[in-house]
Amino acid sequence: MLFISGTLVVVCTVMALATVLVQRAYLLGDLDQRVTDAANRSQGGLQRRTGGATDLGFLNERGQPAGTLAARFAGGDTDGGVIAAEVVTADGRQRTLTTAQRAALDGITADGTLHTRTIPGLGTYRVTAIGGDGVPVLAGLPMGDVQNTINRLVVVEAAIAVVSLGVAGCVSTVVIRRRLRPLDRVAATAVEVSRVPLDRGEVAALTRVPAYDTDPGTEPGQVGAALNRMIDHVESSLAERQRGEVRMRRFLADASHELRTPLASIAGYAELMSGDEKVRGLEPDLAWRRVSAQSARMTGLVEDLLLLARLDEGRPLRSAPVNLATLVAEAVWDARAAGADHDWQLALRLDGPAAPATVVGDAARLHQVVANLLANARVHTPAGTKVTVVVEATATDRVIRVRDDGPGIPPALLPTVFERFTRADASRSRAGHDRDGGSGLGLAIATAITRAHGGRIDVQSEPGRTEFTVTLPAEGNV
Repeated sequence: MLFISGTLVVVCTVMALATVLVQRAYLLGDLDQRVTDAANRSQGGLQRRTGGATDLGFLNERGQPAGTLAARFAGGDTDGGVIAAEVVTADGRQRTLTTAQRAALDGITADGTLHTRTIPGLGTYRVTAIGGDGVPVLAGLPMGDVQNTINRLVVVEAAIAVVSLGVAGCVSTVVIRRRLRPLDRVAATAVEVSRVPLDRGEVAALTRVPAYDTDPGTEPGQVGAALNRMIDHVESSLAERQRGEVRMRRFLADASHELRTPLASIAGYAELMSGDEKVRGLEPDLAWRRVSAQSARMTGLVEDLLLLARLDEGRPLRSAPVNLATLVAEAVWDARAAGADHDWQLALRLDGPAAPATVVGDAARLHQVVANLLANARVHTPAGTKVTVVVEATATDRVIRVRDDGPGIPPALLPTVFERFTRADASRSRAGHDRDGGSGLGLAIATAITRAHGGRIDVQSEPGRTEFTVTLPAEGNV
């Protein structure tokens, strides 16, 4: 509003100055013309008179306004100086100028040029002297009327400017306040959002700027729309944080449960081994084997958790060319040895310019991805299930497909199949004798390793067909 007020002041000032200057130029031009006409009349009056060199009786003629001044020069030449000068008084009579007043008229040549002179006791005059073929004569008219008109014009312009600025200021204040009301509502929304405790607890839906305050065609609307976008971003970030906290709490609970089971078994066997042999009724070798088995299970779980933590931190993996065909073939042979009751098939589709199926990455970790997918197919499908592993090579990608004709993944489990500690057993409990069951980290580890190599892993499942697809960038496209 200060900027607008300042602009109005400048505009009004410029307009007033322009009006005053134009009016002054017009009035001075009119006065100059009247001064010239008065000089011509004076010269004509002298030519008709028979008086001496100081005769100014023509001032008595009609049409001479009050304040008209006339002068004669010594010897009939301006070089001789003014020898006679009179002025028409307000009552129409003539009054002779004093020596000091005549001295103010010195230096004026009879060339028709207009001059401004201040005559003591009479004020400011506009004068000119003409000669030509006639008798040189000087004539002048007072500038008081012009100056008074200019002064009155300045006063009127100033009054109009003050009134206009006052009205404009009031109107601008009303308009600007009305236009800034949306900003007030936007500010109120921002203050309300700032008071929400975002650092703790579950955050409900945050307040938004109303739709009528988000018009992109206005500046306040653009601010409101930008604030809504920021609130959307904050809300989505908070929701993601809360989901992360939920996943972390679930992860800690599952990890604690998985670690507690082998620890409880180890503690139980240790207690039995430390008691009376008749009471425990257990062979020492068998007890030690169970302790070792549970220790190995716990060690494997801890190593899996450590691997996931390292991948989450973004620690770099080893990087070297890896032939997926060889790696997958070795993994299939290992799976065949571990699950002889399944039908294992390997298909290599490496024909064309994309062959061989080479990627850049960590061979041990990529082998772990394939091994986890094969173990998943072996554990969760009945004996006799056909498991087909396909390796494909395209111009930009290398693809590994693990497909089985088992019962499929339950639809309710499919969206979370790659999350940590996800198992078909919804209770997540595991009996101590369930030696074939995993910890629910296999697919999560496969996903993390695949993403660390710049790839992706997907699954499609229905009864009779489940297919996991691992897509990795080809060597040179990483």
